[in-house]
Amino acid sequence: MEALIPVINKLQDVFNTVGSDIIQLPQIAVVGTQSSGKSSVLESLVGRDLLPRGTGIVTRRPLILQLVHVDPGDARKNEDCGREGEEWGKFLHTKAMIYTDFDEIRQEIETETQRVSGNNKGISDEPIHLKIFSPHVVNLTLVDLPGITKVPVGDQPVDIEIQIRDLILKHISNPNCIILAVTAANTDMATSEALKVAREVDPDGRRTLAVVTKLDLMDAGTDAMDVLMGRVIPVKLGLIGVVNRSQLDINNKKSVADAIRDEHAFLQKKYPSLANRNGTKYLARTLNRLLMHHIRDCLPELKTRINVLAAQYQSLLSSYGEPVEDQSATLLQLITKFATEYCNTIEGTAKYIETAELCGGARICYIFHETFGRTLECVDPLGGLSTIDILTAIRNATGPRPSLFVPEISFELLVKKQVKRLEEPSLRCVELVHEEMQRIIQHCSNYSTQELQRFPKLHEAIVEVVTSLLRKRLPITNEMVHNLVAIELAYINTKHPDFADACGVMNNNIEEQRRNRMRELPSSVPRDKPLCKGLAGEPSASGADMDGAKTPAAGPQGEQDVTGAWRGMLKKGEEGPGSGPGSPFKGAVNLLDVPVPVARKLSSREQRDCEVIERLIKSYFLIVRKNIQDSVPKAVMHFLVNHVKDSLQSELVGQLYKSGLLNDLLTESEDMAQRRKEAADMLQALQKASQVIAEIRETHMW
Repeated sequence: MEALIPVINKLQDVFNTVGSDIIQLPQIAVVGTQSSGKSSVLESLVGRDLLPRGTGIVTRRPLILQLVHVDPGDARKNEDCGREGEEWGKFLHTKAMIYTDFDEIRQEIETETQRVSGNNKGISDEPIHLKIFSPHVVNLTLVDLPGITKVPVGDQPVDIEIQIRDLILKHISNPNCIILAVTAANTDMATSEALKVAREVDPDGRRTLAVVTKLDLMDAGTDAMDVLMGRVIPVKLGLIGVVNRSQLDINNKKSVADAIRDEHAFLQKKYPSLANRNGTKYLARTLNRLLMHHIRDCLPELKTRINVLAAQYQSLLSSYGEPVEDQSATLLQLITKFATEYCNTIEGTAKYIETAELCGGARICYIFHETFGRTLECVDPLGGLSTIDILTAIRNATGPRPSLFVPEISFELLVKKQVKRLEEPSLRCVELVHEEMQRIIQHCSNYSTQELQRFPKLHEAIVEVVTSLLRKRLPITNEMVHNLVAIELAYINTKHPDFADACGVMNNNIEEQRRNRMRELPSSVPRDKPLCKGLAGEPSASGADMDGAKTPAAGPQGEQDVTGAWRGMLKKGEEGPGSGPGSPFKGAVNLLDVPVPVARKLSSREQRDCEVIERLIKSYFLIVRKNIQDSVPKAVMHFLVNHVKDSLQSELVGQLYKSGLLNDLLTESEDMAQRRKEAADMLQALQKASQVIAEIRETHMW
């Protein structure tokens, strides 16, 4: 059992070499208010004056004090000063330097505290590691923490109380830590800050030991019998009373050994029945026993924790890779691996599959069939075309002569305008795929080829080459997509099988409607002649005689109706028929002066012609949209995606695999080299710790 504490000291030394507290080792933390006697208790346990003294806050950094028992004959020689002694100390920050003068140890503690915490009474959570070798100590590991304070003094920050409290909680929250709560006997135990903060992390008191100091300074007529017997505040691990050296004793250079003798005499006189269960020597033995049992209970869990961390750091070190020996082979291997991972990400066979969002080939598929497909389906075949636009196009296509049939050129002009609207979403599809191809570069760098993080210049060069290749293919792909739309615009194939079927059905419907209208005409009206003639014997300008509709009657009223039909086709300021000088209608009313209505009712033929054009446009537009929806993804795959996949490896090798670039590209980042070193050191420390624990198990110590 006694050998367990040196084992923990060895483990502490192992982890001190890597400067890490990743493993929470069993230790004893000393907690108390300022001037409660914490430092005096520690010096009594060591048997020497080694801690800074003074008023106010003196301990401003955690002091991890390891006491190592050595045989009296095992003297150590200080090579620096040529002196020998049976007691010596070593600091972690001074490496192998040995201190045999404990005044120098105290001075070094003060110097190191000021170096980190400054001179303004501020605190720091960076610990000082001190190891004391002596035949007069028991094996212990103690942590001296700053004293609890309430009011900032001098240049202390206003939140000094919170800082100290957080620092104390950081150490005593460790479940492997025994809490040594120090309280002065001349204060009320019910107001003990040390016990209060200990209960916050250890409510059951399973790892709290109370120490009552300054038993000799109690008011006359009072004693600490009830406190020491546990009648005031019970503590499971017990309460131990001690007598400290006064400031006068310290000024008079009273030794710790003399103070311990006087303490024993005081306890025998004042508390004879409790003398053998109190005092500094009993406290040291109790702490040693508690720490050994605590270490025994913690070792199995500690071993498991060390093994888990060793496996994690082994994996981390493997991800950092080994130092480069063959630069050519390493460069070619990295290029090949990146190109393979890039292609695998597109194909969906990558080792690291993204689960949070679509990536690579899956996202490209989504762009083709969801984003692009739905966008095309949302394009209205007649979007942007009004009935007036269609009617105007029909009239413009007929020229100066009224037409008997709907001119085909009007259909071509209108359908080309609608087909042209498919070009913008098609080019946007190319842009989205190009952006995803760029995102795949970052995906491969972050998840698939972590080795590239070791070589930032190589990573930048690969990104530049792939980006340049994608940038080169983008205009070529855009040109092809533009040509696909231009091909559809170049020749309106009215003989397309799907379009011919649609036209046949539509013609049958129109013919059926015409026959229905003819049946509705009166039997006295000839079906092959107009009902009447307009002005000067010309057909009505509305063209109603062409479809059998009733025309206005001749005479002044008929003239008014026909002129009213013209006014919609004349610009403002132009003269209507019969309004010029010398005209026989000079005295007639000029109907062009009448305000023109914004909209008018279409004649039955105009309505029929517009319906014919709309149906033709919609039918042909759907055919073209189907072609574009099929051909654009194929063009993008061929000219962009597949071309980059097929030429990526050769492009990277051609641009980067050059002897003059090897040293520059394979220059490892300082950050990566440092992280590999830290991981290697930590792995070595964990392996050593595992060996130490394994040796204990072999000797059946627990």
